[in-house]
Amino acid sequence: MAGASSPPPTPKSPKLQPPLLERAKGPSGLDKIVLRDPRGFTAEVRLYGGQVTSWKNEQGDELLFVSSKAVFKSPGAIRGGIPICFPQFGTHGNLEKHGFARNRLWLVDDNPPPLPVNSGIKTYADLILKPSEEDLKIWPHRFEFRLRVALGPKGDLFLTSRIRNTNTDGKPFSFTFAYHTYFSVSDISEVRIEGLETMDYFDNLKGKERFTEQGDALVFESEIDKVYLDTPPKIAIIDHEKKRTFVLRKDGLPDAVVWNPWERRSKTILDFGDEEYKHMLCVEPAAVEKPITLKPGEEWKGRLELSAVPSSYYSGQLDPDKVLHG
Repeated sequence: MAGASSPPPTPKSPKLQPPLLERAKGPSGLDKIVLRDPRGFTAEVRLYGGQVTSWKNEQGDELLFVSSKAVFKSPGAIRGGIPICFPQFGTHGNLEKHGFARNRLWLVDDNPPPLPVNSGIKTYADLILKPSEEDLKIWPHRFEFRLRVALGPKGDLFLTSRIRNTNTDGKPFSFTFAYHTYFSVSDISEVRIEGLETMDYFDNLKGKERFTEQGDALVFESEIDKVYLDTPPKIAIIDHEKKRTFVLRKDGLPDAVVWNPWERRSKTILDFGDEEYKHMLCVEPAAVEKPITLKPGEEWKGRLELSAVPSSYYSGQLDPDKVLHG
């Protein structure tokens, strides 16, 4: 019909962005929080243990190792990801190995104290752990442990721990600590670590005897369980086969633990596959040699930042000096 006009175009629906933060349940029924970055990076943190159990890049590649035999239920710890060792690392006194934080149920922290503003971080989750009456029987100190897990704009993973002494009896307490980080690697024989050269270390396989690292880089041919002391704030883990380098940055954590159980030890660990040692490496920012002491009201902060560079020294695309000192 003359003069008739076409109907107005139907407005396009806005493109929906995936939620940056989602609460879900894993296959075992444990609550988890899924962090998503619009570029496709993801991380998962379980309320059980306050433990990061997944960190993936934009291609969906898993960057952390979790054992195929890991048990996702109380009372044990989850084998892999980033368990939190508090209030002790190792085995001392009456406390269970590596403390109890990694096998307690954490709560979502709805009122966290402010952290320094980082305009690039949009996706994060805040958790909190306080001692139960049962915990106080084995470690008689009141505390508040606040944990923030965040994804940076380039997919970097940030963990910030803040531990405060809330004792009302005026007593200080001391603790040791580690982020027990399990990295996923192609093959342990294709991996090297730079940044720990010339460092002193305690060798747990030799009665905690003290040595000085002699090589220009760490390579792996057998079981290793060492605590490197007073280490630099940046460590590089180079995976030649995957042409990937993990860059580990830490603050408030002077030491670094390096662990791989190798073949014989692997067969004695119930929640660990016999051959899985080939595809994992633990490099753990820690405070082990000198315990941290807090008076009532005092707070300690320890921070870990992980990034994965899609290249390696082997490919000639990455300057080692820039990674370690840039």
